[in-house]
Amino acid sequence: MNFELQQHAAWIAERASMTDTKRPREPFAPWDRRSLPGLFDVDETAKRIGHYKWVEIKLFEALGGWVATVPELDIKLRLGTHCYHHAWHAELFDKRLPELREMQTERLTIPPNDHMVEFFEAMTEPEAAHLTIEKLVGVYRVLIPHKIAAYTYHRNGTSEITDMPTIRILDFILQDEFSDWREGEMLIQSMIESPEELERAMSHQTKLEKIMLAAGGIVGPGSIGDPYAEVVEEN
Repeated sequence: MNFELQQHAAWIAERASMTDTKRPREPFAPWDRRSLPGLFDVDETAKRIGHYKWVEIKLFEALGGWVATVPELDIKLRLGTHCYHHAWHAELFDKRLPELREMQTERLTIPPNDHMVEFFEAMTEPEAAHLTIEKLVGVYRVLIPHKIAAYTYHRNGTSEITDMPTIRILDFILQDEFSDWREGEMLIQSMIESPEELERAMSHQTKLEKIMLAAGGIVGPGSIGDPYAEVVEEN
């Protein structure tokens, strides 16, 4: 019996040495290479997500309106599917805002600047039934590529420790965006059958890209960060 007690006491002593405060452990396991700080604080994250939500709502509205007017049945069906993707994305962003201490979600559901408002006005300007190419180009060759860029920048730059819910949301959304982008591009290619139609597509894309450039991206300047290093001049 004494021998068993001695063994138990030795086991307790061994366990205690493993949790001794004199041997502090690293905050993360050696195989966990995530970093705590991200590129965005809570306020910046909420601000960006508010802009994302606004963009998703506007795109949902645009596609929903076009479903009723485009004459091509196959395109009508694809736009209908993609339309509800963006409605769901807006809902996901809306649910994330209160978790970022923003209870009045509509306060941040705004465009980043007037140029982004101008972009959506120009993107939805082609209303006639024969302008399907222009409709598709605006969404799938301009807006969605810029959305993918901004979402990817945010997903890769935020903290995997403190902002994992945002990362999960962006991962789900990016799956839709890449799939929709691919299908939209295939629709555009199937629609362009002459040099004149190609010129229409290129002209409209250039027009919209110029407005997006002025906007600085879907959340304004800094949508995908700054690729240029700051140069400090030596005295």
